[in-house]
Amino acid sequence: MNTSDNTPIRLVIADDHAVVRDGLAQLFASAEDIRVVAVAVDGSDAAAQAIEHNADVVLMDLSMPGTDGIAGTRAITSSVSHAQVVVLTSFVERDRVLAALDAGAVGYLLKDASPDDIIRGVRIAAQGGSPLDPHVARSLIEAQASRGSSTMTAREREVLVLIARGFPNKRIALQLGIAEKTVKAHVTRIFETIGVTDRTQAALWAQRNGIE
Repeated sequence: MNTSDNTPIRLVIADDHAVVRDGLAQLFASAEDIRVVAVAVDGSDAAAQAIEHNADVVLMDLSMPGTDGIAGTRAITSSVSHAQVVVLTSFVERDRVLAALDAGAVGYLLKDASPDDIIRGVRIAAQGGSPLDPHVARSLIEAQASRGSSTMTAREREVLVLIARGFPNKRIALQLGIAEKTVKAHVTRIFETIGVTDRTQAALWAQRNGIE
């Protein structure tokens, strides 16, 4: 990405409404460090434009006829490794938030955000950060909690309870009568399911979500 020199950030805007595309293009015309290299009408077009112009950031609407923003995000992240996709939409749907992030989007902003926040979001993404609207962040946390609780198996919940009590893998294995390597596999799966990276975070998650 173009963060170490004076080369402007190469931005692609994807939205099926011409008024929105034109308005965003005008908005970024005021930002000297950002250059709109292309606009797109759906996810497939966005992926093609991102590849052609070697985009640094793509602002992606979600609800578009043809190829939607989630499929477009997946295509971009698999084709342009350095391109950062920031979803820009007019609503918050928890399942779609998760689907977009699962597809590889690094941020999620709402169209009613201030112009400065939208410009700042593109800059943050270009620098490797994850711009997230506060309302979306709350929705994402709630969705992760809901999804994590519903997709864990009974055994994984038992393991998580013991993690929350501070048990090491060996003691969990003894407590549950299973092999230690099986415990390790459960722990890995639990971390992936609830979106944490260590036992402390897992214990806090369990406490917040009433798993004990």
